[in-house]
Amino acid sequence: MASLMENLINVLQEENAAYESLLELSMKKTPIIVASDLEGLSKITDEEQDIVAKINRLDAKRAEHTQDIANVLNKDVKNLKLADIIEIMAARPKEQKALAQVHDALKDTIGQLARVNEQNKELIASSLEMVEFNMNLVQSMRSAPETANYTRGAYNSGSIMGRGNGGFDAKQ
Repeated sequence: MASLMENLINVLQEENAAYESLLELSMKKTPIIVASDLEGLSKITDEEQDIVAKINRLDAKRAEHTQDIANVLNKDVKNLKLADIIEIMAARPKEQKALAQVHDALKDTIGQLARVNEQNKELIASSLEMVEFNMNLVQSMRSAPETANYTRGAYNSGSIMGRGNGGFDAKQ
């Protein structure tokens, strides 16, 4: 049982380190989003994908170790949470303390990551709104209203304001 707990603690520590790396990248992403640096955003996104792949592998290991612990404790793995394992380890205070520390660190790191990601999400949404506003502005300038010039027969002979020939005039 001791080696199972050590394995679980080690995997959780590695997972926390990976989440901390992801948090660092997310924090670097914020000024890049503000600066609208698409190339920099692409690079950071690629790095994030690598870390997420590592986290997925570690999560699979964590699930295996949790399954092994559940089998030893004769518990259902679906209902067994890390907090439950910490409680069960009351007879082994050293392992209980180490597991509780890594649990708290992981919880804190994921909370910070969620906060930074929410902030980045809002910045991206604002950037998209600004792009949409600019596109609508350009479209509305191209479809400006007609002038109110009428002929003797009461037909509109006005031209569209703000619109030239619509292309590049090479003669000028």
